[in-house]
Amino acid sequence: MGPGLLLALALLLLGGGGAAASGPHSLRYFNTAVTEPSPGLPAFVSVGYVDGELIDRYDSETQRAVPGAAWMEQEGQDHWDKETRINQDCQEAFRVYLDTLQERYNQSGGYHTLQRMYGCDLLEDGGIRGFLRDAYDGKDFIAFDNDTQTFVAVDAGAVITKREWEAENETERLKHYLDNTCIQWLWRYVEYGRAALERRERPAVRVSAKESHGFVTLSCRAHGFYPRPISISWLKKGRIQAQDTKWGSVMPNGDGTYRAWASIEALPAEKHEYQCRVEHASLPEPGLFSWEPPSSLLPIVLGAVIAVVVVIAAIAGFVVWRSRSGSNAAI
Repeated sequence: MGPGLLLALALLLLGGGGAAASGPHSLRYFNTAVTEPSPGLPAFVSVGYVDGELIDRYDSETQRAVPGAAWMEQEGQDHWDKETRINQDCQEAFRVYLDTLQERYNQSGGYHTLQRMYGCDLLEDGGIRGFLRDAYDGKDFIAFDNDTQTFVAVDAGAVITKREWEAENETERLKHYLDNTCIQWLWRYVEYGRAALERRERPAVRVSAKESHGFVTLSCRAHGFYPRPISISWLKKGRIQAQDTKWGSVMPNGDGTYRAWASIEALPAEKHEYQCRVEHASLPEPGLFSWEPPSSLLPIVLGAVIAVVVVIAAIAGFVVWRSRSGSNAAI
């Protein structure tokens, strides 16, 4: 079932970002509940995203659902009142869910987390896909397989939940939501944010090299791109070096664009054999970027500028001297 949901926010990168006319597009919701809230960490938080863009937010401190993007303000107050009630019910359900799991695993007190990620995708070929995953204390707990309409339990504790939910026909309700309601709302939100979601901004790519302890670390940094999904890989003689590559998270910039990086270690004598490959929706085809040694033009230019300054200063000094000499002669 993959990594625990403490890392699941990274899956937003897989959520689409293609042209708004046909897809792909994604709608994602993340719900998090904790047993011991603290300042900045409410007992319950829910956030929604379309194609990686925040569309709404609710938390147990404010007790209100609010839009996360300007284009979501097209929804009227009735919508946000309804979303508020839904989230308040979910908040209470998650509190009971957390209590149940603590009893099930013989835990008394302490800090515990319950996380849920669910949503739907409009695929490039016109198909649809829906999913739901729950995690307890950062580890996968139970997931819904929309194709087989069954819940997949991770351990004996999750098997109890699986049996309860399937006995209550939760599979039918959930499948209807993922295949119908979720998709309908996704299309609606995409229409609202068409202008923002359709824009394409090309990444500015820079490759740097830093030598240390007999190796050179080659870093490939992409900056200022939109939409968020991007692929950065290192190639050696044209072959992808996935096992040796380290990736950084895709991070937002203050202007609504994103940045990301990937690095790899190489022998100094082989660094010219490596290329950084960048794939992004704004690029008509993948870009290949190589490390280039610092240009020797800068010292030459600086030297020329200094020489010009010296000459100008000398001429100015000569003119001043002649001027003063002329003045003295006149006296």
